[in-house]
Amino acid sequence: MAQTKRIRVTLTKSLIGSLPAQRKTAKGLGLGKIGSSVEHDASPSVLGMVRVVSHLVKVEEI
Repeated sequence: MAQTKRIRVTLTKSLIGSLPAQRKTAKGLGLGKIGSSVEHDASPSVLGMVRVVSHLVKVEEI
């Protein structure tokens, strides 16, 4: 079985002033407050969500 890549996504900027779709995407990723982090498998759907809010988050490969 192939090892799936994991990424850690950290919210670094406020969601205030962002578009409603970007807020919902951040919530869908599991991010709430600034500094909150979540780990996800690097699937195409998750990477697409990260791309939508890329200016608000920091992404690390783990």
